[in-house]
Amino acid sequence: MPQQPSNAPQFVGVTGAPAESGVDLLFIPIFGRQDTLEDVPGAAAAAGGELRRAIEAGEFKAAVHETLVVAVTGGGWRARRFVFLGAGDRAEIDAERARRLAATASYAARQRASTSVGFVARGLAPAIVADGLSAAEFDGGTYRSDRADRPAFPARVEIIVPGGDAAGVSAEVRRGRIIGQCANVARELANEPGNVLTPRTFADRISTVARDAGLAVEVLDEERIHALGMRLLMAVARGSAEPPRLVVLRHDPPGAPSAPVLAFVGKGVTFDSGGISIKPADGMDRMKDDMSGGAAVAAAMRAIALLGGRHRVIGLVPTTENMPGGRAVKPGDVVVGASGTSVEIINTDAEGRLILADALWYARQLGATHIVDVATLTGACIVALGRYVSGLFGRPAEWVDTVRAAAVAAGDRVWPMPIYEEAAEEIRSEIADIVNAAGRPGGAVTAAAFLERFAGEGAWAHLDIAGPAWAETKQPHQPKGATGVAVRLLTQLAMTGGSQAAT
Repeated sequence: MPQQPSNAPQFVGVTGAPAESGVDLLFIPIFGRQDTLEDVPGAAAAAGGELRRAIEAGEFKAAVHETLVVAVTGGGWRARRFVFLGAGDRAEIDAERARRLAATASYAARQRASTSVGFVARGLAPAIVADGLSAAEFDGGTYRSDRADRPAFPARVEIIVPGGDAAGVSAEVRRGRIIGQCANVARELANEPGNVLTPRTFADRISTVARDAGLAVEVLDEERIHALGMRLLMAVARGSAEPPRLVVLRHDPPGAPSAPVLAFVGKGVTFDSGGISIKPADGMDRMKDDMSGGAAVAAAMRAIALLGGRHRVIGLVPTTENMPGGRAVKPGDVVVGASGTSVEIINTDAEGRLILADALWYARQLGATHIVDVATLTGACIVALGRYVSGLFGRPAEWVDTVRAAAVAAGDRVWPMPIYEEAAEEIRSEIADIVNAAGRPGGAVTAAAFLERFAGEGAWAHLDIAGPAWAETKQPHQPKGATGVAVRLLTQLAMTGGSQAAT
């Protein structure tokens, strides 16, 4: 594992009594108004009865993400302050809520400029808590002139599991910390403006974080892309002064079984103007995040390597800009992809599926037996499912179920969507094999049907992350901006070998 910088926050698993923790802020989840804190003996008394008084007065309802800060008054407790954190009904706690609760604590601690923080797990998985507590280490104000004056992330973070196995808790904390840091890598990449994160720079940044984790890296330039016949990727890139790249990452651990070979393919459009089918000005600035799928793949590959995944995994990130230059591809053009399938380009703003098509074909050439592609692909998926859940498409059903199970375990929301047989007819072209856009009705479905044509034989799943890739509003657990969605899902899937590839 790469060495941490000397000034990196220290995350530690603690198995002693919470009273022994001498942190600035000690977070204690509260599971409803009737929570008696029996498993945290002495905490209510050390709070001077303030918790019960605040609940009875209606000042603290223990609602999810609600906080109550109380001075520690004695009883042998060493922490300076308690922060009681509303967690809702314990029966409703899943991986996603647990991580969000810890993330809420993380942001609250940073806002208060705390140098040390403790979190009493109270039955929550230490790995998920460590993951969530890592969230506020990412600061989206990269280019703000007052960045140096903003509160720093706590130097020490304790995940407290009283009476737990010390080695096991430490291992879980390490796992969660790696996943949380890697999710932050994806957020950092997606947060970069398009003039900074060009395709070549994106490829360089991916290469750095991948090599640092021990992954094998290959970056295909425009000449190699052309030689492989990836004309769909080249077509999207034609309107830009920036050349495309295809980044290939390999995790091939010693002794790994020959199968399954997982491949993760991430859309990497570093800025999407829509091309000749140009987007409206309102909201176009957000299109710097159209490489969130590629960032998720790169960050997940890093996590898999650092966690010592035992299965072979390939990550592919095709990256380009989509610009309306004089050489740009035009509506009505026909382009033949590397697979030999010809595409009539009806809408140049449906570019993500074009670059994914060539990358999906290449994943099979590299020996992938099971594929997951990840993309901010369609606004139609946001219309269908909203901004907080990714659409999940694919085949066979067993593979889709496996991906969904990984999502549930990792705390990444997905919802299965159909690719009905009529979709194949809807993307049929009169002069080519298929069109790249079939109109507004069922747009997420027809986009998935398009990708399926290039997924080859074998298991394949498609994640449309257009909704959850970017938070439009500030929440206690997540500021406005990049979310790092799908990093955890992909990591979970690879660490279990795709549940032995849905055997």
